[in-house]
Amino acid sequence: MEKQRNVQKRVQKRVLAIHDISCVGKCSLTVALPIISAAGIETSVLPTAVLSTHTGGFTGYTFRDLTDDILPIVRHWQSLNVQFDAIYTGYLGSFQQLDIVSEIFQQLGSDGAMKLVDPVMGDNGVRYSAFSDTFPAGMRKLCERADGIVPNMTEAAMLLDEPYQEGPYTQKYVERLLKGLGEIGPKKVVLTGVYFDDRQLGAAVYDRTTGEIDYEFSDRVEGYYHGTGDVFGSALVAALMRGCGLKKAASIAVDFTVRSILRTKKAGTDVRFGVDFESGLARLAQQLDNAGTNPAGDQGGNKEQEYGK
Repeated sequence: MEKQRNVQKRVQKRVLAIHDISCVGKCSLTVALPIISAAGIETSVLPTAVLSTHTGGFTGYTFRDLTDDILPIVRHWQSLNVQFDAIYTGYLGSFQQLDIVSEIFQQLGSDGAMKLVDPVMGDNGVRYSAFSDTFPAGMRKLCERADGIVPNMTEAAMLLDEPYQEGPYTQKYVERLLKGLGEIGPKKVVLTGVYFDDRQLGAAVYDRTTGEIDYEFSDRVEGYYHGTGDVFGSALVAALMRGCGLKKAASIAVDFTVRSILRTKKAGTDVRFGVDFESGLARLAQQLDNAGTNPAGDQGGNKEQEYGK
């Protein structure tokens, strides 16, 4: 049985996605699971809560906290010797969940698994109402244990305990943020919501090991579209797990996210329900195939090369 488990791990990479589930409204696990799976990556899920809809634009939604179930699930996995090549976290709703995920990093991520944190806390300069003003300090501690983080501009300011600044931004300001975030601990930083003018919007990437900083931009699409941060983060993880370097992974994630937004805008659908990323999954899979990488764990070289570290 032990031999079978090891063979299974080598044949296909496995990502653990730790997010909530919004049953309607495309975000969190209902985004991460299909996007990462479309890349040929086995995607395991660890739900932190279940909601009838996401909280953006909806009222009267149901909410069930699953904090008490998380560690028993992990212990069962450990009894089966389940291992992961990456752990990807999103919305974490309490200090207790931050502590639990930190423990999961130690228990399930000690064997070289890539640990990527999306420090979900706010947007457009506003902290989400569910979080106290002391929550960013707790999230910062989790980011210290991560290999990579994917904050937006609001979350970057929170992690660095400084006031949020409205854009357009200067390159000097963005690069100061990137280096400050790297000093927290992660070797890879992807900063979203970056723009230097009103025409383009995108991401800045920083490799602390090499000191390299790059930018990936696309033409701005007016409007606010729910769940796009999760779409971007999931596509980024998928590309990294397929062996893309950080810059290439960010480029693929920007392209995939923007195309999802454009399809939704063209269709004129209710933006509260999320963007049409599903119609782009085949193209995403093809992009990753064209990158010349393979999701099989026994054909991709060492983990540092595969993750673009």
